[in-house]
Amino acid sequence: MNFRELISHRPDLAFIAHWVAPESHVLDLGCGDGVMLEYLQSEKRCIGYGVEIDDNKIPVCVGRGVSVIQQDLEAGLAMFTDNAFDNVLCLSALQMMKNVEGILADIARVGREAIVSFPNFAYWPHRFALLRGRMPVSKSLPYEWYDTPNVRCATIKDFEELANKVGLEVLECIALHEGKPVSFLPNWRGSLAVFRLRKKTNA
Repeated sequence: MNFRELISHRPDLAFIAHWVAPESHVLDLGCGDGVMLEYLQSEKRCIGYGVEIDDNKIPVCVGRGVSVIQQDLEAGLAMFTDNAFDNVLCLSALQMMKNVEGILADIARVGREAIVSFPNFAYWPHRFALLRGRMPVSKSLPYEWYDTPNVRCATIKDFEELANKVGLEVLECIALHEGKPVSFLPNWRGSLAVFRLRKKTNA
């Protein structure tokens, strides 16, 4: 998969990919269909693993040439040693986890840097939905309240506080909308929050 194909398939991933250095060792948590790792392997010569629980997505990853481990992220990352990866990705998956703090602490342990993205609950259509007495439904939160896999809702400021608590330093924070950065009022106008993080030197 080349960059143009990645933009067409997932513009948010195309933006995030520029933060991953060539020839990095990468762990992609909740890797889905493996499209990000396929791109990083083919275009940036990265080496790594995906972790995914969905039975239907495992063969898709294998078909893309992605090494994937089928496991529930809630079980932790005990199989990986400290600082095993240059970069740990957790893209639009963290909001589906019950033990968010534990998973972030594991990310800080096994990776030198991390990239985390999640739907920004402070995005303005979400706020207006709540003012109308309804749970938000949007492109970034496409499920109804009764069938959503998302069990945690966070804003940009919420996540920054938690990242610092578990020993991660925020290097960059970008709000995206349809794959493009939002500079003006990002916590209001960005539908997806993306953090580039690094293990604190004293952590």
